[in-house]
Amino acid sequence: MDPLKTSPAQESKLHFLDYWRIIRIRKTVILAVFLLVVITATLVTFILPESFAAAARIKIERDVPDISGPGGSSYIAGGPYDPYFIQTEFEVIQSERVLSKVIEQLNLNQIWGVKYQGGQRLKTSETIDLLKHSIDLSPVRNTSLIQIRVFSDHPEDNPSRPNDGPCAATIANTIAEAYKTDRLDQYLERTRRGVKALEESMGELQTNITVAQKKVDDLRTELKINDADPMSLSPTPMLSSDTVKQLNGSLMFLETEQAKMETQLNKLLELKLDEQRAAIQTAIGGDSELGTLLNELDLAQQRVLALEKDYLGTENPAFLNAKKMVVELDKKVDVRVNGILLGLKNKVDAGNAQVVELRRKLEEAKKNDLELAERSRPYFEAKGRLNELVAYRQVLSMKIASDKTELTIPKSAMVVIEDHAVPSLKPVRPNKPLNIALGIVIGLVVGVGLAFFIEYLDTSVKTIDDVERSLQAPVLGVVPQNVGFLLDEGAESPHAEAYRVLRTNLLFSRKDDKLNTVAVVSAGAGEGKSTTIFNLAAVFAQNGSRVLMVDSDLRRPTLHKMLRISNSLGLTNYLLKQNTLEEVIQTTSLPTLDFLASGKLPSSSLGILSSGQMKELITELKRRYDFVFFDSPPIMGVSDASILASEVDMTIQVIQYRRYPQPMNIRAKQMIEKVGGNLIGIVLNNINVSQDENYYYYSGYYNEYYSKSEEATEAESEAGTEAAEKPAEKSGPDINPKY
Repeated sequence: MDPLKTSPAQESKLHFLDYWRIIRIRKTVILAVFLLVVITATLVTFILPESFAAAARIKIERDVPDISGPGGSSYIAGGPYDPYFIQTEFEVIQSERVLSKVIEQLNLNQIWGVKYQGGQRLKTSETIDLLKHSIDLSPVRNTSLIQIRVFSDHPEDNPSRPNDGPCAATIANTIAEAYKTDRLDQYLERTRRGVKALEESMGELQTNITVAQKKVDDLRTELKINDADPMSLSPTPMLSSDTVKQLNGSLMFLETEQAKMETQLNKLLELKLDEQRAAIQTAIGGDSELGTLLNELDLAQQRVLALEKDYLGTENPAFLNAKKMVVELDKKVDVRVNGILLGLKNKVDAGNAQVVELRRKLEEAKKNDLELAERSRPYFEAKGRLNELVAYRQVLSMKIASDKTELTIPKSAMVVIEDHAVPSLKPVRPNKPLNIALGIVIGLVVGVGLAFFIEYLDTSVKTIDDVERSLQAPVLGVVPQNVGFLLDEGAESPHAEAYRVLRTNLLFSRKDDKLNTVAVVSAGAGEGKSTTIFNLAAVFAQNGSRVLMVDSDLRRPTLHKMLRISNSLGLTNYLLKQNTLEEVIQTTSLPTLDFLASGKLPSSSLGILSSGQMKELITELKRRYDFVFFDSPPIMGVSDASILASEVDMTIQVIQYRRYPQPMNIRAKQMIEKVGGNLIGIVLNNINVSQDENYYYYSGYYNEYYSKSEEATEAESEAGTEAAEKPAEKSGPDINPKY
C-alpha cells in the first residue's frame, strides 16, 4: 500500500482557538504576572501619601484692549479655538518669570526649605522645580479656558501650622493672578517699546522726505519738466493712446484701399485693348464719356454693316463715310481708355505717397514721446519715491497715534479669572479604585503579552501542522500525557487506542508486507521512544502477531526495567558470540511478545551495531517474527541510531510535544535520510490533551466511548445479579403454611 501522504506546507494562520490554547497552556505565567502586578499596584497605592487638589479657571484672549482703538483690530475676542496659542500660554504660565513672582509672594523658598530641607532656604530654581511638579494645566476643549490645578499634601491653610505652607487653592489663585499681571505688563511694555521705535522711524522718515523733495525740485529745473499734475508719475505724451489707435486704424484702412487699387490696375494692364474697354466699365464702376463713345462706335459699326448689306459697293460715299466714322470713334475710345488707366495709376501713386507720409508722421510722434519719457525718467522716479515716503509717513503717523491711544484703554479682557480655586477636603491622589483597576488591566495585558512572547520564542513542536510544515513527513500517531504500560493496564486501557491508531497507520505506510523491522528514534533524550516501542509492541502482540522488542540502546537501556527482568544477557552477548539467540531472547507475560535485552556493553565494543553479525541477526529475526521493534539511543547524541535506521526496514521518529526546538528535529530527520533510512512517519508524544483541545479528538472520543461502555457493562451486570437473587413467582395461588 502507499504510505501516508504529507499535505503540502501551508502558511501558518492562527485561529481564535489557537490564542485560547496559548492562554490555557501559559496560564501559570499569566496568573503569576497578574498577581505580581496587582499586588504591587495595591501596595504602592496604599503606601503613597495622600494629595489634595484645587483648581482655578481662567479665560485668556490674545493681546487686545477691551475696545478697539482708532486703527481697529483684526482679532475678535472669543474667536476660533487656537491650540497653538493655548499651548504657548501653558509654557508662559510655567515660566520662571511667572512662577518666580508666585514664589516671592508666598515666600515658598523659606517655607518649603523648612518643610523639605530641614530649615535651609531653597534656591528659586529648586522651588520652581517643586512647584512645576505640583501644577497640572489643562485646556477646556474648543474654548479659550485654561484650568490651573495644583496639588498639595494638606487640604487648606492652617494658621496654627505656618510651616505647612500654602494649600493648593492659595497657590492656584496666586498663579492665576501672577499670570494675569504678567500678561498685562508684557503687553504694555511691548506697546511702549513699539511706540518709541515708531517715533524714531518717523524722525528718520521726515529727513528722507526733505532730501527727496529737494532732489525732485532740482531735477524738474535741470530737465525743464513741465509737470502740471502733482499726482502724475509720467510725462504727458504728444500723442494720446486714443489718437495713436485712431491713426493706426486710418493707416491700416488706407493701406488696404491702396492694395486693392494697385491690384485692380495691374489686372487691367495685363488685358488686351478690347478686353480693357469692357473691364474698365465693370472694374471702376463705369465712365460716362467712355460709355457714350462705345455706344456711338457700336451704332457706327451697325451702319457699316447695314450699308454693306445694301450692296452699295466699297466705293460708295455713304459707305466710306460710315467706315471713316468707325475708325475715328475707335481711336477716341482708345484714347479715353488710356486716359482712364493713366488716371488710375496716378491715383495709386498718390495714395502710396500719402501712406508713406502718414506712417512717417506717426513714427516721428512716437519717437518724440519716447525721447521725452527717457529724458524725464529720473524726475518721475524721484517723484515716485517722494510720494511713497509721504504716504508711508501718513500711515506711520496714524499708527503712532493709534498705539498711544491704546495704551490708555483698559486690558482686562486679555486674562479673566472665571473661577477661583476652592480648598478641597477630599484627597484626589492616589485614586485607589482606579489604581487597582489599572493594576488588574495592566497585569492581564502584561501577563497575556508575556505568555504570547514566550510562545513566540518557543520554537518547539506544538501542533501536527508544525510537524508536517517543518519536517514534511506524515504524523502516524498522537500519544497523550501520562501513558502507562499496556502490559500492566491491559488491552482495554484508555491509552491503548492511541497506539492502535499508530499501529494501523504504520501498517498502511508499508510499501511491502515483508517490511517488518522497525527502529524508533528521537532527536534527544527523554522524548518517550522506549515507552512508544513498549506499548506499540504490546498492541501488535495483543492483536496476535509474533513480536520481538530489541533494546538497542546499549548505553542507557530502559526496556528491561519496564518488564522488570534482568539485563545480564542480551544483544551484546549474542553479537560477541558469547551466547546463542535462544539463550538471550526472553519471554514476557504476553505469549506473543518476546524481548531481547541490551546486555552489558564492554567499553571495547562500542561499534558493535555496525558489525556483520548485527545484519545477520536482523535477517534472522525478520524470518522468525512478524514484527521486530528496535529501541535506539538519541540520534543526535551517538551513531548507533543512524546505524540502526540504515539497517532496518522502517524508521519511526518520536517527537515530544513542546520539548526540543524544531531545527533539532529537522536535523534528526535529515540524519535518518542521509544514512538511507526509510522514515515512514512521526509520532507526536506526550500531548497535554486537557490543555490543548486541538488533540482532543485523538483520545477524548475514545475515552468517552469506553467509559460509557464500561458503565453499560456494569449496569447489565448489576441487573443480572438482582434478577438472580429475586425469587421466582408462582403460577398458582399463594399458600401460607400457617393457615
